[in-house]
Amino acid sequence: MVNEAVRCAAMHSVVLRCAELVEASLPKQACRSELVEVSKCRSTTSVTSIAIILCMVLNFQLLAQDINLKIHLRGVSESKITLLPLIGANALKPLIEKQGIKNGETVTISIPDVFAPHGAHLLPGEFILRFDYKEKETSTPYPSEKHIFISNQDLELWVNPPYCNNSDSTWFQKDEKENTLFALFTKENSKQKEKLGLLQNFLMNYDDAQSPFYMQGIEEYEKRRNNYNQWLTEQSVLHKALFVSHGFQFQHVPRIAFNGSEIDRLKNVIAHYFDGIDFQDTLLLHTNELKSFITTYVNMYASLSKTQANLDSLYPLIGKKAIEKARLGNPKVYGWMVDYFYNGYESFNMQTGLKMLESYINDTTCLTNKRQAIEKRLTGIKTLVVGTVAPDFIINPDLTGFNNLSGLETGLTFHQCKTNSHYKLLLFWSADCGHCKELVHNLYTWLVNTPHGAYPLAGAYPLVDVFALSLDNTETEISIWENAITQLKGWRHIRCEGGINSKEANAYFILSAPVMILVDARTNKIIAFPENTGEVNRYLEEMSINGKI
Repeated sequence: MVNEAVRCAAMHSVVLRCAELVEASLPKQACRSELVEVSKCRSTTSVTSIAIILCMVLNFQLLAQDINLKIHLRGVSESKITLLPLIGANALKPLIEKQGIKNGETVTISIPDVFAPHGAHLLPGEFILRFDYKEKETSTPYPSEKHIFISNQDLELWVNPPYCNNSDSTWFQKDEKENTLFALFTKENSKQKEKLGLLQNFLMNYDDAQSPFYMQGIEEYEKRRNNYNQWLTEQSVLHKALFVSHGFQFQHVPRIAFNGSEIDRLKNVIAHYFDGIDFQDTLLLHTNELKSFITTYVNMYASLSKTQANLDSLYPLIGKKAIEKARLGNPKVYGWMVDYFYNGYESFNMQTGLKMLESYINDTTCLTNKRQAIEKRLTGIKTLVVGTVAPDFIINPDLTGFNNLSGLETGLTFHQCKTNSHYKLLLFWSADCGHCKELVHNLYTWLVNTPHGAYPLAGAYPLVDVFALSLDNTETEISIWENAITQLKGWRHIRCEGGINSKEANAYFILSAPVMILVDARTNKIIAFPENTGEVNRYLEEMSINGKI
């Protein structure tokens, strides 16, 4: 009984403390009601339950709290102010816009911790604060941008847009932490790295690698490199409570084998590239530098390749090396690394890379956001192979850009669509996609400039009948598509309702664009999966040589 009373008293104490904290953010009457209920409790179980509920409420209140950014505009007639996140699904897309802010006015932007459409946490994070300002009332708007960090502190910024990156004209409140630390670190880091860089350049270009002087230089470099990396560690520890300090580790300087060849040096840097990175640190995922840091690693590793064929085989190895490093860290960071390479492999239709990821998606500790997408793509790789019949689909005339020569009937399927060409080329694309536009331009130019490449004219039929399936789905994208297809005469244009989630895209396991599938027009069997115009040409030349055309 005594122990029970002690436990009750302890739990009452916890509950009362939780209630005090909650009261700071909830209406007082509501909190007092909770306290009355707590005082009536007689059992440890009841008190424990209420304590848990109150703690959950408090936790939700703290996590869901918005951060306010108060901006004082000066020096211009007026400006539109836009806030854009630098990472996530909505990266570099306007999050918040404020129109027509006049000179001398103050506007407050409330930044939510969670972005509703994707449920992703925005804070802490890096953002672009964009100003489209007019110096005079009649002036044309001119843009300027400021990179800022937002964490758990309300911010106040006095800004003159033309000089938004000049500390004499634009500044935060005196007690601002994140951006102030970043500015101080950047300045000191530049000084620290300058001397190290000079010594490194000297050693990289010195002509007598066997001289005692050169050896002494290497020894001095290593001493300074170790001192610099130690300084980085100290700064990270000293300021670990601030989000911006978690990006300091990207400045780590890896070892360099100065005594070897240029290739040896590069291999040594690659081998030690991740030495300074703490993959247990989940705040890495909120930094803008993580993606560029990994991209630099990929490009550095890829530079070892001598041929395109060698490069294609090297990319899966690059991904595996990086993922294995991240695998030793936090499951979220591990999952992010898998997602990064999935996006790269999928963008370039690199099936060997996608297959390499299979073992990681089967690892339950890998918290990848792309598990379903990767599984779907792997299923497609195994299902859609050369020699199988291309999935059929119904062509809806209401969603086509076909010209009158097509003569389509309602309910006609892809297989039923007659053509005088030897082959059908399915092209999944988006008129709003840079890669797609480049491919479409090259493909269309090649088709109209090769024998039998133009649409039927004077009895000459095209070698390939192009079925261009658009994945454009928003009003803006559809408008761009409708304009683009006016310049692509002779192709059979179809818009897949639902875009990437359409029945057509699902049938072909399409997760990104562009994707091409070459199909035999007579049998509707898949001939090849060309990745570019050159490969389309090569496949057709092979068919011609083999007497199949």
